[in-house]
Amino acid sequence: MKRTVYLYLLIAAALLQGCIANDIPYPRIQANFLTLELKGQDGGTILDSIAMTATVAFPEQVDISSVRVMGYSLTPGASIIGDVLDDNIDLSKPFPVTLSLYQEYTWKIIANQTIERYFEVEGQIGTSVIDVPSRRIIVYVGESQPIDRIKVAKAKLGPIGSTYTPSLDNLVFDGRDPFEIDVEAYGRTHKWTIYTEIVDVALRTESVDAWSCVAWVNGVGEAGKECGVEYRIAGTEEWTRLPSSEITVSGGNFTGRICHLSPQTAYQARVYSEELTGEIKDFTTGSTPQMPNSDFDSWWLDGKIWCPWKENGDPFWGTGNKGAVTLGNSNTTPTEDTPTGSGWAAQLETRFVGIGMLGKIAAGNIFAGSYVRTVGTNGVLSFGRPMSERPVKLRGQCKYKQTNISHASEDYSRLIGQPDTAIIWVALIDSAEPFEIRTAPADRHLFDPKGDYVVAYGKMEISQPIQNYVPFEFELKYTSTDRKPTYILCVGSASKYGDFFTGGNGSTLYLDDFELIYDY
Repeated sequence: MKRTVYLYLLIAAALLQGCIANDIPYPRIQANFLTLELKGQDGGTILDSIAMTATVAFPEQVDISSVRVMGYSLTPGASIIGDVLDDNIDLSKPFPVTLSLYQEYTWKIIANQTIERYFEVEGQIGTSVIDVPSRRIIVYVGESQPIDRIKVAKAKLGPIGSTYTPSLDNLVFDGRDPFEIDVEAYGRTHKWTIYTEIVDVALRTESVDAWSCVAWVNGVGEAGKECGVEYRIAGTEEWTRLPSSEITVSGGNFTGRICHLSPQTAYQARVYSEELTGEIKDFTTGSTPQMPNSDFDSWWLDGKIWCPWKENGDPFWGTGNKGAVTLGNSNTTPTEDTPTGSGWAAQLETRFVGIGMLGKIAAGNIFAGSYVRTVGTNGVLSFGRPMSERPVKLRGQCKYKQTNISHASEDYSRLIGQPDTAIIWVALIDSAEPFEIRTAPADRHLFDPKGDYVVAYGKMEISQPIQNYVPFEFELKYTSTDRKPTYILCVGSASKYGDFFTGGNGSTLYLDDFELIYDY
């Protein structure tokens, strides 16, 4: 009887199990590249786990159509579908790689390679149009230039080491018809075609890019002739000519940099060449805003978290204190140790937070933005505050207590024992929203100074101790003069590699009296 009941129970269990759907979802863990190294690359690989891209810079001489993969690492448990990285890969366009970890994720490896190209002829007006995908060039010359005898002044159409047929040295060609040149590079030959057009405008004021105390006047003239820029306050009669040292010439294009202008003031500018003058352009300079609490005098204590703004005030600066207090105390704090002996300054101390061997090195830092959240022992930060003007320098006061690097992530273990380095940097970006920083190795997303969102960037590294406060100043380098930013990013850290949990326990950076400078 017992055996019969037991048999019935087994059959019922089997039938019941057959009726239960296997609807337990697989865990969702994104598969990411953690490292990627390619032969011939220039600098490190920029990994973006949001866009799932790995961007690699290459110098001109590298043939990006056949690149060898030297090594890579993935999120633990992830794998690559197929053997796509076993042979040389073609990075002349984004190269897809599918990673698998419960689900599939398609990453793209992107080559960032800039090949300098130019083509200038005598008597040229303006700058040549170089159409790389179509391999064609359009040059413009004035009416006085014999079109059947166009002489090349200087040219470069391919990467370093390219050969040209016919040779570009002292080349004279007939511009009445398209002229062809063979360019050989990387063992392949491509045909370029040059078209010549006659224009009747010998001088033109193209545009003015007006900043706060600086303006950039862009003109078009005839190559080889002296060209310049002059300006005046709107409503006045007398023109001021720029010195030649402030004029940059590229073929028939030229740009004049006007400094020491008054902010929020109306001006006029025009170009000139010999007896000719171009049309007058009106422009108005911008304002000169400063970052709030740049003297770091305003702080309040929220529990264990020191906050660099007034209580109930609007925060501009953020810190990593919310992450640090999960295993210790705030490591970015106010200090009465200031350059003048009054007020407060910011004290950024790199500190190991945790118990025994359990914990991480937390770099003392301060940044324009906010701390968003903590994921495990890793931080998610929002870098950037609204900014539409274009400062050219950051000025301030600093000192630095330097220790040797005591803790490092695996990729930076070679630095243990070496002196720590502090860093201060500023960037202007034109993104639609602030830049999100994620420090978790499996989901890392860090700022790239060479990213296409960067309008300007400048930095200062401190690689030796500074016992007493010293003034500092560094310049921001702009990618172009006409791009307007949307956000400013300003960061100070006692350990340069703090994003990679690498630094010296006790390294301390003191900062005070930040000031944005708007004139050269």
